[in-house]
Amino acid sequence: MKKAENNALMGTILSRGVAEIIERDHLEQALRSGKKLRVKFGIDPTAPDLHLGHTVPLRKLRQFQDAGHKAVLIIGDFTAAIGDPSGRSETRRPLTDKEVRQNMKAYLAQAAKVIDVKKAEVRWNSEWHRKEGSAAMLKLAAASTIQQVLERADFKKRLDEQQDISVLEMLYPLFQGYDSVKVSADVEIGGTDQTFNLLMGRRVQRHFGLPEQDVVTLPLLEGTDGIRKMSKSFGNVIPLRAAPTDMFGKVMAVPDALIKKYFELLTDVAPAITLQPRDAKLLLARTIVGIYHGERAGKAAEEEFVRVFSRKELPRQLPEIRLPTADMTVVEAVLASGLAKSRSEARRLVMQGAVRVNNEVKKDPDARMRFSGGEVLKIGKRHFVKVKV
Repeated sequence: MKKAENNALMGTILSRGVAEIIERDHLEQALRSGKKLRVKFGIDPTAPDLHLGHTVPLRKLRQFQDAGHKAVLIIGDFTAAIGDPSGRSETRRPLTDKEVRQNMKAYLAQAAKVIDVKKAEVRWNSEWHRKEGSAAMLKLAAASTIQQVLERADFKKRLDEQQDISVLEMLYPLFQGYDSVKVSADVEIGGTDQTFNLLMGRRVQRHFGLPEQDVVTLPLLEGTDGIRKMSKSFGNVIPLRAAPTDMFGKVMAVPDALIKKYFELLTDVAPAITLQPRDAKLLLARTIVGIYHGERAGKAAEEEFVRVFSRKELPRQLPEIRLPTADMTVVEAVLASGLAKSRSEARRLVMQGAVRVNNEVKKDPDARMRFSGGEVLKIGKRHFVKVKV
């Protein structure tokens, strides 16, 4: 790699989308030395889909890969059963082995959309956590104290609110830190909500007589609500496996205030600050869809979005729903569409004027309708279905 290219990559690694680096001088020196670093990122399969929030650390991992370093991807099939307590206001429900295995099925295929999985070292942390036994667990438990673990902000908050903290949750940071020991990590990547766990990795490595990893923390990506961290539990995610038009529409729904942040964390494009917000967001959505579905799909999704939401035309392809009977109330039709999770949500959508049949607003959830088939049911701004009886 040419020196200029290497310097550019190093600048990207150290600056683009970075919240904090611990120890920055040490990491910068290691990057300049030409040493091949082992760069760790761990992800727990607590849900079947990766989303754009997951790609923020994965993209940083790819930057290290492009600079010639070894990406070490830890699939936390053991720790997923416990659940990371970071940012949690209550104890997470433990996952069963079956749930974890189900969630893991497509993880690598989705991660491969960002990193070069073939060149990465992929490890499952059950390799050591399940096999080493209680003696290893006791050695690990001695790496920290109860007082140190309880220093983390989310545990303090829960204690103040008299919320339970399980012993398993207290062990989680130690388990994550032990992963760094087992893979001899030089660097670990994570969100700012992971800072405590990442620093615990340094402590655990020191306890076992290993050099301490440098830590790179990255900003958390707010979801489509523009407020909370992108998370399936908040329903504000943009899944990597979303269809191009759906992904495009979800990006367009992101508040304007996040456009610059999304450009910085999710693309290689300089933030389009000279464009009007709508034009900048169209470029952002086209770019993101292009990354995960191809440039042609990005352009096609943009054309479809403009056609439907600017020119008020129907989508070219409409999913179909089959109603169990032709005679139904409006709220029953909304429920049958699958676009409302409950009857109460369906009623709320109707009463808010968010439901149209053949472009006619329906505000009475109990009004009866006679469907003949072929009607277009629109729910909210972006969801259309064609009725079959």
